[in-house]
Amino acid sequence: MLIKTLILLNFYVLFTIGTSLWHYECLESYCEKTLTTSNTSNGLSLSECNILCHNGAAIWPKPTGNVTVSDLVEIDLKSFTFTTTPQTAITSLVTEAFDIFTKQIKKFVSCKVFLGKSNAIDVASVQVVFNILDQKLDLMTFGTDESYRIETQLTNNSVVYVNVTAPSFFGARHALETLSQLVVYDDIRQRTLFPSNIFIVDGPIYSWRGISLDTSRNYVTPKAIKRTLRAMAASKLNTLHWHLTDTASFPYVSKSHPELSEYGAYSPSKVYNNDTVKTLIEYARVRGIRVVPELDSPAHVGEGWQTTGVVTCFNWKPWDDYCVEPPCGQFDPSQDKLYDILEDVYGDFLSQFDPEVFHMGGDEVNVNCWNSTSNLTKWMVEEKGWNLTKEDFLDKLWPYFQDEASKRLYKAAGKEIPIILWTSELTFLDNVQEILPPSKYLLQVWERSDDLRIQTLLEKNYSLILSNYDALYLDCGFGGWVDDGQNWCSPYKTWQTIYDNKPEVIAGNRTSQILGGETALWTEESGTNSLDSRLWPRAAAFAETLWTSPSTNWEQAQERFLIHRERLVALGIDADEIQPEWCRRNQHNCRL
Repeated sequence: MLIKTLILLNFYVLFTIGTSLWHYECLESYCEKTLTTSNTSNGLSLSECNILCHNGAAIWPKPTGNVTVSDLVEIDLKSFTFTTTPQTAITSLVTEAFDIFTKQIKKFVSCKVFLGKSNAIDVASVQVVFNILDQKLDLMTFGTDESYRIETQLTNNSVVYVNVTAPSFFGARHALETLSQLVVYDDIRQRTLFPSNIFIVDGPIYSWRGISLDTSRNYVTPKAIKRTLRAMAASKLNTLHWHLTDTASFPYVSKSHPELSEYGAYSPSKVYNNDTVKTLIEYARVRGIRVVPELDSPAHVGEGWQTTGVVTCFNWKPWDDYCVEPPCGQFDPSQDKLYDILEDVYGDFLSQFDPEVFHMGGDEVNVNCWNSTSNLTKWMVEEKGWNLTKEDFLDKLWPYFQDEASKRLYKAAGKEIPIILWTSELTFLDNVQEILPPSKYLLQVWERSDDLRIQTLLEKNYSLILSNYDALYLDCGFGGWVDDGQNWCSPYKTWQTIYDNKPEVIAGNRTSQILGGETALWTEESGTNSLDSRLWPRAAAFAETLWTSPSTNWEQAQERFLIHRERLVALGIDADEIQPEWCRRNQHNCRL
């Protein structure tokens, strides 16, 4: 009899306040799942509780300034409109960004919507008013101010006015991303809710927040790259470092040297032609992302270059004598023709990407490859008067190549633009400042975070981008592909390890020289089909580290991280699961 009474009582509650046996209560910055009873008159749905209870309103990445979010009101998703200054350089960007925003909030909500309709009479509409100070800046640059401020006002006629103030379009775009995370669906009462009281001041700590994506080892389709860009925008990342070519393939279609992709692409269908590149750059731009191309050299060149006469060691065997992975290939710096071709290809890149900085790669040169090239060693001895010691190859030949290549880059650009290089034996030379002046070069660090040479580079006044492999290489922890066992950088890098990879810990009192960082995905063992699960949601963990510079560790971020993963899935990203769904619905119950 008691059981029957409880069942009838619960059905009465469901009929009167919603369809769930459960509701949530806010307890010490998390939401506790609670059984609904006859005494429950105002139980919160999980989505409501997440916004009202979690520190930072469950926003990812967590805002760096003040956050006040309260007073949820029911809204009509179709009621979102906006106003901005008409007919300026950024008008079309704002319009497209708002269109992306409205489509996005429908995706966040539609996957949860109950088919029934709300009986509410007073449903609010939302008017977003943009006040963007710089009406001309339409490209992300080093100096772009990405901060924003959001304030709301609820009028008597049920209109929520959202005032977005930002120095640039890119800050305003981030504000829209934040607003999209504040639109939630109450699955107890089947209604869409939005806070009528919002005050948020926010802006990133680090200006370079990105992903390095290799599309050479295995081809990645443009559609998959677009998914990556969507997830990056949702996580407020702003840089796609595109590692376009490598020894395995040359999928980039060069206007000046189309033979490179004709010989070097895996197939005619696995290329990035002018239209594809142009589309991806624009797709990124309206989402607040700059695309920085990389043409790696003087190593990591092979397929596509084999008919040019400027490459040595191509596919030599045994490969481990001449390179770090098959097929081998390295530029021959003694060939004058090499620099003519590079100038042409640099010009192609510059005209398409219009980057303010260019990535020239520069890692993993194999001295034995050069020393085994007879015409090169003859040139070194007879024409340059150099010896053939390791020091001669590193201190003389490699700097010679870098100097000649950089001159051709500057010529193609019509000016000197900053150059990014990976750290290498070249960057760790004692006289590196003479070879690579810190005023002209930025260095991307891939060594372990505890490598003492990082401090040496900082002391030599270099600005650094962090991609230390002990935390930020997302291809680690899988099976070996040139032998058995696990791959070289194992173990797998967990989101917790990534989140706690703090630039300020690595750099100490020279943190100001850290531009930011990138998670890196090398695709020897991944590609289109596994791209999402390799990148997401782990790359989003570093997004908060770089945006917020949190003083706490991953444990304080875990509940919000689970919520953000759900947002990525709603956007069509196949983000990997990191816990059972039960943990998200029963917060603070899965920690040791």
